[in-house]
Amino acid sequence: MALIDRTVTGLLDAFSSSDPTPGGGSASAMAGAMAASLLLMVAGMAKTKTNAASERDALDRAQPELAALRATLTALIDRDAAAYDMVVASYRKPKATDEEKAARKAAIQNAMHVATKIPLETMKACAALLRLAAIVSTNGNTNAASDMYVATLLAQAALKGARSNVDINLGGISDTALASALRTQADGYEGSLLGQRAEGKGQR
Repeated sequence: MALIDRTVTGLLDAFSSSDPTPGGGSASAMAGAMAASLLLMVAGMAKTKTNAASERDALDRAQPELAALRATLTALIDRDAAAYDMVVASYRKPKATDEEKAARKAAIQNAMHVATKIPLETMKACAALLRLAAIVSTNGNTNAASDMYVATLLAQAALKGARSNVDINLGGISDTALASALRTQADGYEGSLLGQRAEGKGQR
């Protein structure tokens, strides 16, 4: 059964089991999906910050993007677990002959590439989510301030968690040019988090 089709208790049991998956990558994607859900809730409220038409328009425009990001992050919960399972399977390939060793090496590199790209997708989605969180926080109902705050924290944690998975998987990629390109992408997505924090300091 897919992780996203389990009950909340079943999913928590899966995370707490001794099995290697689901792990931190799936948890990061789930945190991002939860953040998107909270932001969707606030954006869909009838009352905005001051009930200005511009606020309603901003929140209405944010909702389709938030829904798309929630769908993406929800799918990434299972995709991340599958990517790690692919890595494990590649290391278990036979290596008795030179041909088997070559095939195993190629399979490992392909699996590590996939296992790096999946959390990169989580980072990308969370970077977009943080941009929308700022819009919702600026225009949303102040009675839901704690919901918006929690959503922002979850999105930040999801992005940082995904970054940790990117970094650990980059160490298994032997193609230095590819690893460098993937690291640059991660740096770019993480820049949205750093920029948001700097903006928040300027507003206080």
